[in-house]
Formats: sequence, C-alpha cells, structure tokens
Amino acid sequence: MSAVQVRLQRTGAARFEASNSAGNLATIEGSPDLGGEGKGVRPMELLLMSLAGCSSLDVIHILELKQGEKLEALEIVVDGERADAVPAVYTKIHVRFDAKGQVDRHKLERAVKLSMEKYCSVTRMLEPTCAITSSVTLNGL
Repeated sequence: MSAVQVRLQRTGAARFEASNSAGNLATIEGSPDLGGEGKGVRPMELLLMSLAGCSSLDVIHILELKQGEKLEALEIVVDGERADAVPAVYTKIHVRFDAKGQVDRHKLERAVKLSMEKYCSVTRMLEPTCAITSSVTLNGL
C-alpha cells in the first residue's frame, strides 16, 4: 500500500492553502456565505478537476507512450450535476475529451474507454455513487 499526505492551512476566512509532500500548492475556498472571496477553487470543483486530471494523464499515457500517437492538444470539459440535498453529492458527471492532432479516432476512443472504465482511480472511486459518462471529439468532430 502507498500512503499519501496533504496539508491544509487556513489563510483567510474561508480560504485554505493545500500542499502536497513535494510542496506544490492549491488554493481551496468556501462559498461566499462562509466568507469566500472567489480567489480559490471550491472543494467540489476540485473533485471534478481531479477526475479530469487523472483521466487525461491516462489517455496521454495510453495514446502517446503505448501507441505512439501524437496529440497536438487535449482539453477535458467536465460537467457535474449535484443533488439538491445535503450533502449535495454529484449524481451525474459527464467528461468530454476534445483532442486535436493526427490521431486514430478508434485509438483515442479506446484510450478514453480504458481510462474511464479501468485505470482512472478518481472515476473508480466515484462510480459506485454517481453515473459517469464520457464523449470524445477529434479535431472538432
């Protein structure tokens, strides 16, 4: 088993500086009713960012390192729908992969499928309680 540790230090009314063991930083902030000023990422937004980051790294690994495909650009757009209750958990998430380059569409779709169904740890943690779907565009199509 591998252990991971992060730290959170309060830096404002509802703002925190998060750091990992390498010293990399992220600013996390609460809602305006708690004193948030819009200078940080909300925790539930950070969760969607984590999903996008995890899966995008899988796709790059599969396409470029394993299959030799050359991506010119990759953008991931994640839309989340939250329950109208407390806690306001995500009930639906859609992940759209927008790729550009001379990439075989079938290989791109396969890489996304492998990430979303097998490799992405964030997806695997969320899927028991949330419906997660994905789609792919390649060069705008």
